[in-house]
Amino acid sequence: MIIFAIARWAVTVVRLALAMVMLSAAVACSAADNHAVFHTAKGDFGFTIEIADTEAQRERGLMFRTTLAPDAGMLFDYHKEQQASFWMQNTLIPLDMIFIGSDGVVKTIHVNARPMDTTSIPSEVPIRFVMEIAGGRSLEIGLKVGDRFEQPRVGKAQ
Repeated sequence: MIIFAIARWAVTVVRLALAMVMLSAAVACSAADNHAVFHTAKGDFGFTIEIADTEAQRERGLMFRTTLAPDAGMLFDYHKEQQASFWMQNTLIPLDMIFIGSDGVVKTIHVNARPMDTTSIPSEVPIRFVMEIAGGRSLEIGLKVGDRFEQPRVGKAQ
């Protein structure tokens, strides 16, 4: 009887250990999804990002925000390459919009989109991602068309 009790206790301990490992891996993956890096001639620049990958999240975007840290942004994921267009209605801060292909290559950049402006800002080419960062920040980091964007979603089918 005592051997069975010890075996049950050991199985419980192993199950708890596996659950902790799986939980740690899930948290690490989630945190990794919220980090992105632009590789430019000036260096590598990391950003803490929010993900907008549903229609409702993409529609709201960064509307009504009054600040955005220089190392923060929002990544819009369309899950496949397509033409995209943005505007700044109800957006209170200037933003840079970086249009990125599914391979992580920066395709077009719109610097300092004007707050509250309803003028359409098109991607000009098919893209999968749009990264919005603080207005003027892309100039500060030396971002150019052709630079690389690194993020766990890049290069993965959705």
